[in-house]
Amino acid sequence: MRTVAVVGASLAGLSAARSLRRRGYDGRLVVIGDETHRPYDRPPLSKEFLAGTLGEADLALERDDEELHAEWLLGARATGLDRTARAIRLADGREVRADGVVLATGAAARTLPGTEGLAGVHVLRTLDDARALRDDLARGGRLVVIGGGFVGAEVAATAHALGLDVTVIEAAPTPLAGPLGETMGAVVSGLHADHGVRLLCGVGVKGLGGERRVAAVLLEDGRSVPADTVVVGVGARPNVDWLEGSGITLDNGVKCGADGRTSLAGVVAVGDCANWYDPHTGTHRRVEHWTGALERPDAAVATLLAHGATEPGVPRAPYFWSDQYGVKIQFVGSAAGADSVTVEAGSTEERSFLAVYRQAGRQVAVLGMDQPRLFTRARKQFTAAAS
Repeated sequence: MRTVAVVGASLAGLSAARSLRRRGYDGRLVVIGDETHRPYDRPPLSKEFLAGTLGEADLALERDDEELHAEWLLGARATGLDRTARAIRLADGREVRADGVVLATGAAARTLPGTEGLAGVHVLRTLDDARALRDDLARGGRLVVIGGGFVGAEVAATAHALGLDVTVIEAAPTPLAGPLGETMGAVVSGLHADHGVRLLCGVGVKGLGGERRVAAVLLEDGRSVPADTVVVGVGARPNVDWLEGSGITLDNGVKCGADGRTSLAGVVAVGDCANWYDPHTGTHRRVEHWTGALERPDAAVATLLAHGATEPGVPRAPYFWSDQYGVKIQFVGSAAGADSVTVEAGSTEERSFLAVYRQAGRQVAVLGMDQPRLFTRARKQFTAAAS
């Protein structure tokens, strides 16, 4: 291959570029990113960066001595992929022709319809999002977080530590039931109540009140929750609209194999936009986790450089972590399909425990809450058994 283009300049794209060079690719390498920033770390945006304990320079993902000999096209949004010409069309009219393509365009935060132009309403996905939210949190007052997922919970915890009055609204009866199951989702989300943060569950949001700036969150049951700042944390959608008509199969992202190969030869997908085949569950799933964006691109790059003539290995089970109210939450595996979950060390009441999920007696996931040493050991054992 004379030219490889990586579309997406965040962690997954950077990991792919590194893997290309590490695996001996010495041709032209073009990295395209729609943001103007060099690759930066996203997990601290909802925690240390928002709290002001971490600066922008600390978010850099590239090492000071790192040289990938790549062409960086930043602030350049991809608008189409011409499979015949093997070209990526950019919003500014340019085209990048490439023999191989790595799709790493990530995902965008979902917004609430009708909130455009209303000051004080935020999503949190990018550095620019975090800058704007940090400025608003500095005003103090009342914060309402719509969505009780991990990002929303981290923002709530950070804002509470900054002295804001915080309310979290979750449409589902139990927050985090999707990734953790109902039992452990209730335990982990109990951290809000432990720290005096209001949690309203089982009620949807009808809209927002306010003229130029948000003043309240209007609930479907008729209640109104006063707000000076609102954070919308209702999930993300994969950035794949630009691939319509390209011949690449799209299904909740770019549908691809366990090794990242797509339906189009010479094109692989990685990161949050990739709907990977998971041999552990026998299904496709998008893995929106930092560890996956760091590790999985190497398999996709190996496939790309071998022109698909490789046998996909079994990827490591998905792993993620979250820090809330000073408590470290770690999870590996998948809670989907688990028929039991047992606490094998510690206590849920003390918010310090290790829990194991099983399906027909077989371990399918492990959750650790404020038990980093026990969890690290359990994760190693789980990973070894699953490989």
